[in-house]
Amino acid sequence: MLDDRLDPAPADAPSADAPDPTDPRFFVNRELSWVDFDRRVLELAQDPDQRLLARLNFAAIFASNLDEFFMIRVAGQHAKVWNENRRRGPDGRSADEVLDLLRERIDPVVQEHARTVHEDLLPALAEQGILLARHRDLSAEQQAELEDRFRNRIYPVLTPLAVGLGRPFPYISNLSLNLAVLVRDPDTRQTVFARVKLPTEVVDRLEVVRGAQGEQVFVPLEEVVEAHLDALFPGMEVLDRGMFRVTRDADFEISDDADDVKRALEAQLRNRRFGEIVRVEIDAKVSDALRTEIVEQLGVEERQVYDLPGLLDLTALFELVKAPGHNELLDDPWRPVTHPRLREGDDERADVFAAMRRGDVLVHHPYDSFHTSVERFVEQAVEDRDVLAIKMTVYRTNADSTLLPALVRASEQGKQTVALVELKARFDEQANIRWARVLEDTGVHVVYGHPALKTHAKCILVVRREGDKVRHYLHVGTGNYHAKTANLYTDFGLFTRDQELGQDVADLFNQLTGFAKPGRFRKALVAPNGLRDGLLEEVERTVAAHRAGQPTRIRLKMNSLVDRQSIYALYRASQAGVPIEINVRGICCLVPGVPGLSETISVRSVLGRFLEHSRIYAFERGEDRVVLMGSADIMERNLDNRVELVVPVDDEGARDELLDALDRAFCDEEGSWTLGPDAQWTRVRPADPEHPRGLHRELMELHQQRARDADRED
Repeated sequence: MLDDRLDPAPADAPSADAPDPTDPRFFVNRELSWVDFDRRVLELAQDPDQRLLARLNFAAIFASNLDEFFMIRVAGQHAKVWNENRRRGPDGRSADEVLDLLRERIDPVVQEHARTVHEDLLPALAEQGILLARHRDLSAEQQAELEDRFRNRIYPVLTPLAVGLGRPFPYISNLSLNLAVLVRDPDTRQTVFARVKLPTEVVDRLEVVRGAQGEQVFVPLEEVVEAHLDALFPGMEVLDRGMFRVTRDADFEISDDADDVKRALEAQLRNRRFGEIVRVEIDAKVSDALRTEIVEQLGVEERQVYDLPGLLDLTALFELVKAPGHNELLDDPWRPVTHPRLREGDDERADVFAAMRRGDVLVHHPYDSFHTSVERFVEQAVEDRDVLAIKMTVYRTNADSTLLPALVRASEQGKQTVALVELKARFDEQANIRWARVLEDTGVHVVYGHPALKTHAKCILVVRREGDKVRHYLHVGTGNYHAKTANLYTDFGLFTRDQELGQDVADLFNQLTGFAKPGRFRKALVAPNGLRDGLLEEVERTVAAHRAGQPTRIRLKMNSLVDRQSIYALYRASQAGVPIEINVRGICCLVPGVPGLSETISVRSVLGRFLEHSRIYAFERGEDRVVLMGSADIMERNLDNRVELVVPVDDEGARDELLDALDRAFCDEEGSWTLGPDAQWTRVRPADPEHPRGLHRELMELHQQRARDADRED
């Protein structure tokens, strides 16, 4: 049933003096929008309504996000400057101007982050028996315990490197923690600069000792090393010391001409830690002389240097989040439930194929169990004698995945088994290379796709013999086939026997594994050869329906909205009067609420307990509802440089579930921000503070109730 928010009034074409949708003023810079996103994550770390360790977890996520942002996005801007690329982006800025603005925006945010951690979160944790302590504040017994660990475990893997005649400044690897030390020979009075890399790859970043009252005391590794510098520089005077950390360009491209994608990728991975420096973090307490030495030796610009108070590399906070015995400081655990349609008999052995024969099944992770849906689907396909083939895309998966071993078993049984492994999934490249080797060695057909395109589509195709015909059983998802992230990310998965979609996905696999030009698909929208056009056609149909007097609405949910053609189309739809609601977790380059341009557009971002990851595109025209879901965000990289799969959801029940999730996302008041016409994000305050709407909480309650109802029916 359409609700009264759909505007039935027809609209005239925009007036001649209406704002131009392509004006750079109405395109938010992608990098600056990302900084706004991480700022929202920081706000959750500062939120007193969140439990303490949940807040600390958000503070750690902020730091981890920022590391990746510098390694990829900021590095890309520096590369443009170094290559003298002066082309301006759709926001009208050059890369050099963007870098200056990033420095201006990021520095106060990271300072605020450090203050939040050291002045708010850590003192609160200390009251709960979780202490982050300086070495000098430890008891004699605790210091003795750490000295023993230093001698036996830490000292043997330390390598002090002095700089001087015949001793060049050492290479500083990406994201490594380093101790800069000035030492002097008391006899010759010669002063030498030295660097000690902290071996966090093989030694814990935080050493744990027990407090007098049983509390857990965490001591940063650098504190332990600094306390024993005499062992590293015997007979020398330590004049000064200070921590610094380097971030390097970690992005790369594989040539379109690469004969062997896997070999080319392995070569690039070896070079990743040698990328150009894009950021240097230095302990704010470092003396001017030592700071100057570090900056000059690294050869960086001042805008690349960040002076930070307290602990460097606050991803170390993840170790505090995992401190045992403090579950009351975390969110209550959530256990996914089995979808009622997949509860035939023993949950672990449900007949997924039978459920699909009765109609499409839509699962919503992490509320619905990944194990009793996606993993069970593949396991059943392996066990079923009538299954002839299993084909699956692999973008990211976990080390203990049950899906890939299942493919191995299927291959051993003689089933046609295909794994389209995307080796270029950023920061998961090594894991995917290892899985590809295992699969190849056991007879699975492994395909790596095209060097210039990432295969980001999420689909599993099962071909089953039924009588004298074969039927396609298909799973299409919005998220990766990764059991661990399926408990943390919100994603939808559609199980369907729709034979047109099945044939579309079969054709897609054949195009990717064989040698064929992209063809026309029956129902699916596939990038890079039709997804953008398909979405823009839906926008134009909605505009036409609105002008014809039908009630209309466009609602979109995604991780990022960047593609300029799509943004211009949404602006034109708004100028025509179409109501548009956008739910975007991260980057949004569109500016809503601008008179004459986007005044019918609203934008909301939801962050919280789970990471919003699903993509839903809904177009409502009178009684006609087109609802699409799939792997693609509305970004140039997804629409032009990736293989993406978005499919229509025709089953009425499944479509209603997607629209209900949209309704709840747009009503969330617990972790939501709205974007204004000034391109500023504002935290949503509950209309009723005693009873706020909460997307994640409501969906957990909904699925729990659905499971209880199914139990009663059993």
